[in-house]
Amino acid sequence: MKRREFIALLGGAAAWPLTAHAQQAAMPVVGFLNTGLAGPNAHLVAGFRRGLQEAGFVEGRDAAVEYRWAEGQYERVPALAADLVRRQVAVIVTGGGETTAAAAKAATATIPIVFNTGSDPVKLGLVASLARPGGNMTGVNIFTTELVEKRLGLLRDLVPATTRIAVLLNPNFTPAEVNARESEVAARTIGKEVTIFNASSDAEIETAFAKIVQAGSGALLVGADPFFNSRRGLIVALAARHAVPAIYEWREFAEAGGLISYGTSLVEAYRQQGIYAGRILKGEKAADLPVVQLSKFELIINLNTAKALGLTIPPGILAIADEVIE
Repeated sequence: MKRREFIALLGGAAAWPLTAHAQQAAMPVVGFLNTGLAGPNAHLVAGFRRGLQEAGFVEGRDAAVEYRWAEGQYERVPALAADLVRRQVAVIVTGGGETTAAAAKAATATIPIVFNTGSDPVKLGLVASLARPGGNMTGVNIFTTELVEKRLGLLRDLVPATTRIAVLLNPNFTPAEVNARESEVAARTIGKEVTIFNASSDAEIETAFAKIVQAGSGALLVGADPFFNSRRGLIVALAARHAVPAIYEWREFAEAGGLISYGTSLVEAYRQQGIYAGRILKGEKAADLPVVQLSKFELIINLNTAKALGLTIPPGILAIADEVIE
């Protein structure tokens, strides 16, 4: 090899890392903002990545993702949202309901935002309409508040003798007050009483369970809250220890040993958010992407837990169950 050719080859080799770095730097960046912890939400991140890939973007190859986790400390969310805006990400995907959606909305009016929320996003002021969101936001309605009456009804059918149902809520979670009111209204509709118990830490969750037993509550509705989702192992264990029949919003609780869950699929919600994030990266506008209304509701029953509690699941409930864990 001639000296000139050798020098040219070296020059090309030296440029390889720079070229790779330039390609990486050119990748669009998605901001991922969540109220929870990374570990317990790994399956939700996997759903988001799957949706992103379905839209044509593989993380690390076609797009980069900046993750921000509030780890259950909701007061940190606005600063994390502002940090992603300073990072000038191409789109922000929020998880954990209204708290992150509102924080992202307050942080930017220009960067597209793909949220998931448990209540009507029009009533929350996030979008102008479901079909034509307008502005810089769109997302997925995962339906939590709307299903309170259905969950209480299932508890009534499971434990018909009980007159008082406990409701566990996190007062630091924005929709908690609405959920409390909805629970009280729904309880009157089915002829039951509810008592609200608040908890926003592991210690307070344990204290709340002790108070639930002392109050003579015969069943428990665990309210919507991303912090509770991340502490599902603890909550399910306490329900078993105190022999309290409980219903939850997500299948993850039933899979962890909870008695029964009824709700939409969080994994599916994050997959849809990933798809929308990819479509926005391709040039579509959030304003033109209709809010996704999850239409499949899953009833999951853990028969092992029912047996441990000495409960017989009514045939009517078993007949409509989407899955029975034995």
